[in-house]
Amino acid sequence: MKYAAFLRGINVGGNALVKMTDLKRLMEATGFKEVKTLLASGNVVFDAPRGDAKKIATKIEAVLKKKYMRDIAVIVLSIDDLKKLDATQPFKGIKVTPETPLESRKRPLTGQARLYVTFLYEKPKSHLKLAPSKVFYLTKKSDTAICSVLILTPDRSTIDLMAALEKHYGKLVTTRNWNTVQKILKA
Repeated sequence: MKYAAFLRGINVGGNALVKMTDLKRLMEATGFKEVKTLLASGNVVFDAPRGDAKKIATKIEAVLKKKYMRDIAVIVLSIDDLKKLDATQPFKGIKVTPETPLESRKRPLTGQARLYVTFLYEKPKSHLKLAPSKVFYLTKKSDTAICSVLILTPDRSTIDLMAALEKHYGKLVTTRNWNTVQKILKA
């Protein structure tokens, strides 16, 4: 069965440096097949026998801890689950153009729109309730992912979005641009 693993907080700001070639070899040595890394932010597509994604993540985390002597959270989803998320069209009707304002459901938002998915390590006790704001808004919430639109301006970055989501969901989440998810699905 095909899976995607998302490693949290590697290769960002000098933290937890993990070369993708090393990660690929490590995954293969652990017994995973058809391993392919995408981008340097810790995205891995691989084959493994059908199983519990949480147990697969725990196995990868243990191997990473042994190799890098630090905890690196890993979220694993089946490619089928990612396809189901994609099929919901979480960003339907949202035009991402840097030149024009993005119209939210209630009011205009100005700046460059970016589409993100935050993957959750575990099922949340509750979901963050946010009305459209000048910073970001949520388009879809599930037990495994939060889809959001972030409006970038010179004084606002993805850190604003991630900080708000981490405050509610905890540190065991990881965020990817929707384009990255699309590349994983094509891999």
